[in-house]
Amino acid sequence: MTYHCGVVPSAPWTPPAALAGSPLLLAAAGALPVVALLWALAVRRLPGHVAGPAGLLASLVVAVAAFGMPAPLALLSAVHGALVGVFPVGWIVLTAVLVLDLVTRSGQAETVRLSVAGLTQDRRLQAILVAFSFGAFLEGAAGFGTPVAISAAMLGALGFPPLLAAGVGLVANTVPVAFAAAGLPITVAAQVSGLDELVLSRAVGRQLPLLSLLVPAVLVVLVAGRRGLSGAWPAVLASGGAFALVQLWASHALGPGPTAVLPALASLAALLAVVRLGKGAEPWRFASDPPPLRPEPLSRRRLLHGWAPFGVLVLLVAAWGTPAARALLDRATPRVGVPGLDRAVADAAGNPVAAVYAPGILSSAGTALLLSALLAALSSRTSPREALATAAGTLRKLAPALGAIASLLAFAHVMNASGMAVAVGRLLSSAGPLFPAVSPALGWLGVVVTGSDTSANAVFGKLQAATAEAVGTNPVLAVAANASGGVTGKMLSPSSIAVACAAAGLRGREAALFRFAFVPSLAFLGLVAAISLAQATVLAGTVPQAAAGAAGAAPPPALPGALLLAAALLLALALALAAQRRA
Repeated sequence: MTYHCGVVPSAPWTPPAALAGSPLLLAAAGALPVVALLWALAVRRLPGHVAGPAGLLASLVVAVAAFGMPAPLALLSAVHGALVGVFPVGWIVLTAVLVLDLVTRSGQAETVRLSVAGLTQDRRLQAILVAFSFGAFLEGAAGFGTPVAISAAMLGALGFPPLLAAGVGLVANTVPVAFAAAGLPITVAAQVSGLDELVLSRAVGRQLPLLSLLVPAVLVVLVAGRRGLSGAWPAVLASGGAFALVQLWASHALGPGPTAVLPALASLAALLAVVRLGKGAEPWRFASDPPPLRPEPLSRRRLLHGWAPFGVLVLLVAAWGTPAARALLDRATPRVGVPGLDRAVADAAGNPVAAVYAPGILSSAGTALLLSALLAALSSRTSPREALATAAGTLRKLAPALGAIASLLAFAHVMNASGMAVAVGRLLSSAGPLFPAVSPALGWLGVVVTGSDTSANAVFGKLQAATAEAVGTNPVLAVAANASGGVTGKMLSPSSIAVACAAAGLRGREAALFRFAFVPSLAFLGLVAAISLAQATVLAGTVPQAAAGAAGAAPPPALPGALLLAAALLLALALALAAQRRA
């Protein structure tokens, strides 16, 4: 239910079509805040929690001075965006990292590391297993640098050279990024662009399968050279193929939340099957490696204890992401029109635009992650005091990142409400039929600069949609291409490189790591651009259409969603209690 507050103005403010009679000058003015933000991040190398507010300030000044937006409306737009940045976006980030911090503190994460590392002595398979399959699971569960740090550290502990460990961790962290942190990039892209979340999930899921198949092969080449592929094709095809197929299915049927973790689990299972079938094969090792040692097997009790929190997370995030459960939980959460802003701004056609804050307190993936954190603490017998101390530490650690997210979402809302995104989109429409190939490059640039597909979608999502409409292209394709292109830039972002260097002990080797990842990043970007261009032309039927009239559609019945949530909660509780008894 949506509650509208305040009085609706009789004549909402409409963004201008030109500045001093020139649409080109208006577009140039609208681009200034984006340029200022990119300059602060890429040139000045300011942290996100400093660059974000700077970009926000620039957007407010341009909105009022150049676009003539009333200052109260500009400020209210910023407040609206900041609220979205705090909840649900920041909520997802906070609870996802809290789960990982709890299992790290309890020692369960170390059990997971040992179990993954002990599966094979083949260096090629270790790279796929740790960096791609397990790293994808961490990206889907937490995101924000977590998989790069853990993968680089794990590979280093397994005996990989530091530069190779860090580089493999970076290159592997590609296709999972689009659905990171319980599908957060897709959620933000939908929030900013106004497109349906499930439609965007399906569109991105149809763009990435080929890249999912390619990444494990690239990892093998990086580790063992092209000749190393000869004995690794079963593992490459199993891990990449399982990931691609499940990502395609889950993104279409379940939405972004479950797509964050299910493909990674499928990839792990498929790769484990290949490893077991090939136990007698000669493992590929580095020339400097000593003879492989037989790892000490872990007991079933310890394995259950270590993996239980992640099993709980999969159950709850998958259940929360289903349409039936989301619809049920959304019914209990009011949607509130922002007082003074709701329907006070018109679009280019003069139609009032609703400004509604929908926190989704119950349906947010962050709430599922919070329950996962509570059950993780239960499974490890973590006391309430220890759990609260861990949560406080997580909040302190993430405070700058949460501030950056809030300011970037505020920036995006001001850009959208003032008409700046539309003005810049009209300028970019000069690319004409080639714009679908440009869309992934914008996403790539956004992630290289901000280090986050979520942030890139927040900054460029509405701009992509507006430009697509201006050139007659499906806006779903453009926004999806922004997210898909963005994943190829993750490995070159300064934040990712810094995390990988720190985890692998490569102080001062950032430039070498950048060179390591540069060619794979551009090659992946070229592939996504080609896919996007093909979808705009010969493969247009593969792009889902924007949902029409979705708001008026009858909601799913409540009973299936309630039964699904109850079953997931009971199974998760049973798993946590079983792990607790074996702690």
